[in-house]
Amino acid sequence: MYDRTALVAAAQAIGDHTPSDIARRLKVARNTAWRLWNGVTAPSVQLAAQVNSVYGIAPELLLRETERAA
Repeated sequence: MYDRTALVAAAQAIGDHTPSDIARRLKVARNTAWRLWNGVTAPSVQLAAQVNSVYGIAPELLLRETERAA
């Protein structure tokens, strides 16, 4: 899993409170937005750049892996 907290916080800060909201803003399929929102999959490099453009999150922060619990 990637660290989804930055995406969710940035999205909520501008009024996007659901995966459907980010799907509309990023112009991606709702299932893609749901997977990003829930941390199921990390964004591609291209999608990370789009997230940066829309939400202002640096791709390095978005693509950082979370530490797994032991």
